[in-house]
Amino acid sequence: MNQVQALFCASLALLPLLSNAQDKYGSRDGEITFFSQAPLEDITAVNRKAASVFIPASGALEFSTLIKAFEFEKALMQEHFNENYMESGTFPKATFKGRLVAEEGDDLTKSGTHSVGVEGVLTIHGVEKPLSTTGTLEVTSDGKIKATSKFSVSPEDHGISIPGVVREKIAKEISISVNISYAKL
Repeated sequence: MNQVQALFCASLALLPLLSNAQDKYGSRDGEITFFSQAPLEDITAVNRKAASVFIPASGALEFSTLIKAFEFEKALMQEHFNENYMESGTFPKATFKGRLVAEEGDDLTKSGTHSVGVEGVLTIHGVEKPLSTTGTLEVTSDGKIKATSKFSVSPEDHGISIPGVVREKIAKEISISVNISYAKL
């Protein structure tokens, strides 16, 4: 084996190590809020237990949250949300797998505030749907990262049926806000 072949083989052997060498950031206490504004009643719920992993070098991003972790002002709303609409016993979690897309020339590993695109697949109620939205990524000089985003979701797009009796109490589009602070893993 000549030197070029030996170098090539050594490089191939190191590739798995290099891919694992990327800095990874994670959180287990991300906050997801949803808001439904309807003529008869506004509904808000907050989940402060979203888990997420983010790799700045590639933009790879994953979220997972238990549906039952959403907290409502009224216990009856929470019960109806879990049992009648989200069927959280059958569909216990919501997930997002995708990536953050930096503006051309922007480096998400550098300190500063970055406007980003968010692209991926959102799975709610067992139904996968593509999601494309925008967000903000703040990278501090001490290596902490905060990500925020807002977007809307239609319950019907995820196979969540709303009975006609309460249809006027729930918005056709639910506003979702995501706020998460990452620490290096």
